[in-house]
Amino acid sequence: MINIEFVKLDARAVVPSYSHAHDAGADLTAIEDISIAPGQRILARTGISIAIPAGFVGLIHPRSGLATKHGVTVVNAPGTIDSGYRGEIKIGLINLDPHEVVQLPAGTRIAQLVIQRVETAAFVQTDSLDDTSRGVDGFGSTGMTHG
Repeated sequence: MINIEFVKLDARAVVPSYSHAHDAGADLTAIEDISIAPGQRILARTGISIAIPAGFVGLIHPRSGLATKHGVTVVNAPGTIDSGYRGEIKIGLINLDPHEVVQLPAGTRIAQLVIQRVETAAFVQTDSLDDTSRGVDGFGSTGMTHG
């Protein structure tokens, strides 16, 4: 387990926390009432800033309950919080329900924060790549029945 330092930027902010032992994602909570019209995108405030150590990343994932019950998900899932970022965590949400406005009161758990180790890469230009069984096939080339 690593320690992640945080600052409450707003008195309404809720400390990120895990709902159950061994959960991968810590819940992030909205500090303001949210209303999202069908198809609308909003930026929800959490009132929290964190210091992710070098060699780690924070990934913002949707909450499955909001997605399945209300059609609300994270726009750029997963969102990325780099180790150098120290601003407020804000969550881009979208209402995918085609008909209903979604109302989420302040204090609603709106996303999950997953902290993971990161491996950076050196990109090396070359004239060719090694052959693999997949080759250049992509975008639906596996799992599809052809015939």
